[in-house]
Amino acid sequence: MTRLVWDTVGERFYETGVDRGVLYLPTAGEYTTGVAWNGLTGVTESPSGAEATPQYADNIKYLNLVSAEEFGGTIEAFTYPDEFAQCDGSASPVPGLRVGQQSRRTFGLSYRTRVGNDVDGGDHGYKLHLVYGCLAAPSEKAYATVNDSPEAMTLSWEFTTTAVDVPNLKPSASLTVDSRDFDETTAALLTALEDALWGPETGTGTPRLPLPAEVITLLTPAAGG
Repeated sequence: MTRLVWDTVGERFYETGVDRGVLYLPTAGEYTTGVAWNGLTGVTESPSGAEATPQYADNIKYLNLVSAEEFGGTIEAFTYPDEFAQCDGSASPVPGLRVGQQSRRTFGLSYRTRVGNDVDGGDHGYKLHLVYGCLAAPSEKAYATVNDSPEAMTLSWEFTTTAVDVPNLKPSASLTVDSRDFDETTAALLTALEDALWGPETGTGTPRLPLPAEVITLLTPAAGG
């Protein structure tokens, strides 16, 4: 076995940025309607759980029982799609009027982050993040006077999730797809997923968030291909 080498040229990776945010509203368990989320400034992923509870027997630590892991986070943006209002507890009985403290609708979310290295910079690759079963909590909005150092107000929402089924694995609310894992022979698989998430570049089609089972199918090479 050869000796380990650190920081080889081309292997100094880092992640940065967030873009291509999409909000998906569910219908009968399917995320069939996607709308662009403009002004997205950050998504903070905050998994929780997976905490060990030690069990003792025979005067020793016998084993650890691990609690269930949950996925949640925080969305930050300058603005949000009109469709997100119902996810933020608002209803509009007549045009121009928003009534708060209403029932909150669940939603799905996807966004893209950049992967860089020391050779290609921030264009080395990217990751697609797919999140299911999101529920936004009430958020604070801080309005301030305009002064000699104006800043746009940043909106923020904490969200929790409910996991969905993943074939042959435990349920999950979060999937990540890494573009670096696709080459010339499998690039079309990634394109097919992006066409589903964002809508096709040519032809017609509604942006949607495929459930994990379909994502696996879309990214699986054809037999003998």
